[in-house]
Amino acid sequence: MYLNCFDEVKRLTEELVRIPSIVKTSGEADCARRIHEFYSSLPYFQQRPQQLILQRTQDDEVERYNVIALVKGTGGSSRRTVILMGHIDTVGIDEFGSLKEHAFDPDKLPELLSQLDLGEDVRRDLESGEYMFGRGALDMKSGVAGQMWLMRYFAAHPEQLNGNLIAIAECDEEDNSHGIISALRILKQWKMEHGLEYIAAINADYSTPYHDLDENRYVYFGTIGKLLPTFYVVGKETHVGQAFGGLNPNLLVAELTRLIELNPELCDEAQGEVTVPPTSLKQADRKDAYTVQTPIAAYAYYNVFTHSMSPRQVMEKMKEKAVEAFDNVIQYLDQAYREFCRRSGHTYTGLPWKTRVYTWEEFYQELAELHGDRFVRHLQEFSRQLHAGDPALDLRDFNVRLVEEAWQWAQDKSPAIIVFNSSTFFARIEMTGRTEAERWLLDSVQQAVTEVQQYSDRPIVTKMFYPYISDSSFMALGDEREELDALEKNTPAWGVKYTHPVDDIAAVNVPVVNIGTYGKDGHKLTERVHMRHTFELIPNITYRTIKKLLGASSH
Repeated sequence: MYLNCFDEVKRLTEELVRIPSIVKTSGEADCARRIHEFYSSLPYFQQRPQQLILQRTQDDEVERYNVIALVKGTGGSSRRTVILMGHIDTVGIDEFGSLKEHAFDPDKLPELLSQLDLGEDVRRDLESGEYMFGRGALDMKSGVAGQMWLMRYFAAHPEQLNGNLIAIAECDEEDNSHGIISALRILKQWKMEHGLEYIAAINADYSTPYHDLDENRYVYFGTIGKLLPTFYVVGKETHVGQAFGGLNPNLLVAELTRLIELNPELCDEAQGEVTVPPTSLKQADRKDAYTVQTPIAAYAYYNVFTHSMSPRQVMEKMKEKAVEAFDNVIQYLDQAYREFCRRSGHTYTGLPWKTRVYTWEEFYQELAELHGDRFVRHLQEFSRQLHAGDPALDLRDFNVRLVEEAWQWAQDKSPAIIVFNSSTFFARIEMTGRTEAERWLLDSVQQAVTEVQQYSDRPIVTKMFYPYISDSSFMALGDEREELDALEKNTPAWGVKYTHPVDDIAAVNVPVVNIGTYGKDGHKLTERVHMRHTFELIPNITYRTIKKLLGASSH
């Protein structure tokens, strides 16, 4: 059966886009309440209110909600359960400038955009009428709308399912993933209460062309992983008039960026697919005002994608780069000072700097051995008070503050680099067909894509890693638990501001696929979703995948 869903998914998408649900604003809660109202209006959930939850996120400084709905199939006695998932928050709208008030208006925005010079590709798509414009249209409210339509369909036809279907509309994907982390607790609870056996997760996050001539549409198995290696760099301060008397941490950070930024050697590869190389997301020194003293400390963090590397391997690779950067700076400074002495007639004497690099695990252990429980208790209390006093403090800044505080306990104050992780961890999920669940999902999706291909005028291609950060990473562990130990030991905020929910993830632990929206310019002024592919073909691929996994006549 081919579903006639275009008009209704379009209507639902427009309705969701018109709700400004920028991450960390009240709009997240507004959008969740509207989705909850949609499900609450269905007779299925009116008769089974316990299978629909408006869940406030836990351990969160913002009031926002997930919507989690469960449809139980009546076409057999199977406990197999498929999870649909999609996020309802969006990034901000600063780039819209004077058009901000229309950023969430799919009707008015195209007319306004057509008056701007935005390039040939945007002009062509505006004139084609094939795209819906607006913040969140592509990323990813159209995906959530398609899943809402499917849930309504199966709620009306539970006899078509020999198993169960859960839909999660989660908040906070664009920041720290409080939404999916909170939702995992419901999945763990429902697994026990309803006797569920989780077999797969289907995300509907967005996809986009790889280049201007790319006509393919994509379905992705698995997902890319992501860490945020951070470098806290302590130099030696000096007056600018005696610049060679110190070591400027900004120079060390600049060399780190030179070695790491878009370095293809740091790409990670698996199954013939390669990650984008690391890129700098922030670098700054710790001076808060102008003086003619060089900075004492600086820091930088870099986005690192993974396909096969574990957190421990990423930390080892980043430590190697820190050592290389330190060595290079020492060599550069020595050469520069020699030349300066020659030109100025001063007597050259060797500079005192030595390469000194720690991981957070190594630095913490050294201080704990040096100061004992007094240091351990102090840092724990400092962390708790910092969080209690400013619960909205950015997670990355929180981690830097902890490392900065620990540095006060160091006996050796000579320049050093401390490497640590400072952000939410997104696990890589690689599907190789090694388990029955993976083979089942791989086969089901491939069959569904093949069947729907006849309705598409563009090739629908499957790939093995979703290339963008997404909440799919919380559906499976990705690495062995001992490999994840390195994550805990190298994240200063662990246990207070952040903890990766290993046990909750282990209770779900399913293969994942992204059968998601298609369009262009996610996170940009010209964000747009291709309507026919997203409102019609994607729900049909998802529908057929669900039927192959849970159909009343299957297995």
